[in-house]
Amino acid sequence: MKAAVLTVSDGVAAGERDDESGDLLAGLLAAEGYELERRVVADDREAIADAIVELAEDAALVLTTGGTGLAPRDVTPEATHDVLEREAPGIAQALRADSIAKTPHGLLSRGAAGVLGSTLVVNLPGSTGGCRDGFAVLRPALGHALELLADAPTAHEQT
Repeated sequence: MKAAVLTVSDGVAAGERDDESGDLLAGLLAAEGYELERRVVADDREAIADAIVELAEDAALVLTTGGTGLAPRDVTPEATHDVLEREAPGIAQALRADSIAKTPHGLLSRGAAGVLGSTLVVNLPGSTGGCRDGFAVLRPALGHALELLADAPTAHEQT
């Protein structure tokens, strides 16, 4: 199954910083057996939205990292909302709840989650810790979510 990691960062896009959170997510997804695609864009709403749409054409899962805070250029949630067809608020709420339990800065996260076509899109923070912890929250439900989106038979179906 194919997954994509979209890093949203002016510094990474300009080659001024290493893509540590993108590398971490790629490693976590590869360890789960996903085929990966990676992309980096600057903190630009249109560029983020366009990248999500393009990545969702081939990937069952798009994880973004970065741009979810309160800084003026943090526009990943807005760009994500621009392209989502359906929201998955429980995912975003669970990610925030876990983050808030670990740090008061979790209150500042505005990440979104939802569906574009048959692709699950989830915003994660730009920190490696936030990505690691967020993926740990998402992981137990991820397989089932992707099966539902693929319209595959699931264990809870009634006969």
